[in-house]
Amino acid sequence: MTRESGSVRSTESGLPIEPVYGPDTQADWDPAEKLGEPGQYPFTRGVYPSMYTGRPWTMRQYAGFGTATESNARYKQLIANGTMGLSVAFDLPTQMGHDSDAPIASGEVGKVGVAIDSIDDMRVLFGGIPLDQVSTSMTINAPAALLLLLYQLVAEEQGVSADRLTGTIQNDVLKEYIARGTYIFPPKPSLRLIADIFKYCRAEIPKWNTISISGYHMAEAGASPAQEIAFTLADGIEYVRTAVAAGMDVDDFAPRLSFFFVARTTILEEVAKFRAARRIWARVMKEEFGAQNPKSLMLRFHTQTAGVQLTAQQPEVNLVRVAVQGLAAVLGGTQSLHTNSFDEAIALPTDKSARLALRTQQVLAYETDVTATVDPFAGSYVVERMTDDVEAAALDLMRRVEDLGGAVDAIERGFQKSEIERSAYRIAQETDSGERVVVGVNRYQLDEEEPYEPLRVDPAIEAQQAARLARLRAERDQQAVDTALAALKKAAEGEDNVLYPMKDALRARATVGEVCDALRAVWGTYVPSDAF
Repeated sequence: MTRESGSVRSTESGLPIEPVYGPDTQADWDPAEKLGEPGQYPFTRGVYPSMYTGRPWTMRQYAGFGTATESNARYKQLIANGTMGLSVAFDLPTQMGHDSDAPIASGEVGKVGVAIDSIDDMRVLFGGIPLDQVSTSMTINAPAALLLLLYQLVAEEQGVSADRLTGTIQNDVLKEYIARGTYIFPPKPSLRLIADIFKYCRAEIPKWNTISISGYHMAEAGASPAQEIAFTLADGIEYVRTAVAAGMDVDDFAPRLSFFFVARTTILEEVAKFRAARRIWARVMKEEFGAQNPKSLMLRFHTQTAGVQLTAQQPEVNLVRVAVQGLAAVLGGTQSLHTNSFDEAIALPTDKSARLALRTQQVLAYETDVTATVDPFAGSYVVERMTDDVEAAALDLMRRVEDLGGAVDAIERGFQKSEIERSAYRIAQETDSGERVVVGVNRYQLDEEEPYEPLRVDPAIEAQQAARLARLRAERDQQAVDTALAALKKAAEGEDNVLYPMKDALRARATVGEVCDALRAVWGTYVPSDAF
């Protein structure tokens, strides 16, 4: 939301908003250089010539909780309601590479996503869902390779070859060091693992998007729109440099890179942000990396509406917020979209609230006219000026990252984290003072909130998962598991691609925790620095 101070207003990034925009605000502005045509360099107007006039964006709903059985039932309901793609949420133990029966997992099993400990759970999670007919996004980072391989193994059991699989793994560990914290290994081995994933997928799962470089979690931690795209694109540059240094040609992997951004309620700046991000990335890929394939220059992205802007007070008002945020993503040219459920500030979404969130996208796609023409805001005085302003602010931040030696060096000095924390503090101050209006929180409150019964996860899930693990360890061929884990360690110590022995271990029913422990033994774990 915009800030107001006297007669001067500013964007979320702190950039001034003029009361009126006109031709005089576009001085020295070359439409051919800045815009181009839709589907053409520098892709300001969108990555495809027809955008939504041919078909709408992919409608995803982020879901996963409790056991694999419960999440499987939710996925089937979403598919029946018209979801075009699945988006899997994993619980914290899975995200951190721990088994459900590990002491550190106590109290967190199945809470913020589904618990996946082994191929047994993955098999249940996608039971009855033909994996050659859905596109699946998995929000997983440090252990992304494991979950992708488990998905591939389940597909093979269904008779689906890997070259028919489509989807995305988030696999963006650098933003974990900056804003989220579900990292496992230090940056250098983490980047080596990502390069191995790029190589593996090029050879084995060619249609898979190998990384979703994410600004969403930075935004949820308090990053402004300019910070969100600056630090995300800086991470993207680091990943490309890593892959090139590992011997890959940029055009061999860059077309499978994707991005993940937030959509806030501030429609104009959000549209400008998406346009600026496309333009910056296209120029970086062309000018710094010499990419020749037009697909290498395209910034394709998924969007999720802003969970941080949802309120526990008067939760039904979140339906309005999500609709506005979803509209911002569509007007900004997203390739896929997840709309949050109105009750997510309270608990996991209920079946009804998840369905309403999906219906929000369907109304935007089929009851409005925003899909009738490509890039409706092109040439808008305000949006084009805002695009330039956000681009300039983001490029300045990216230069500061480069001056520190690049994304990893800046992370190790705490630069991005410090900048985001300053932005988050500013937002908190503005909300506390009432300068930033949050309906139902600091203005237009109710004397008494209406009762609401949220979805609760059964705490017995933890014991159930522990029992499943005990059964698995009793039934499996332990010698085969030990041999496979030893081969994985050997690959991690050398230069061989770790995904091949990792797949063998997972096929032998090694657990997620055991595989991650094998890598921890070689690579160690990351200890954050607040040095900046």
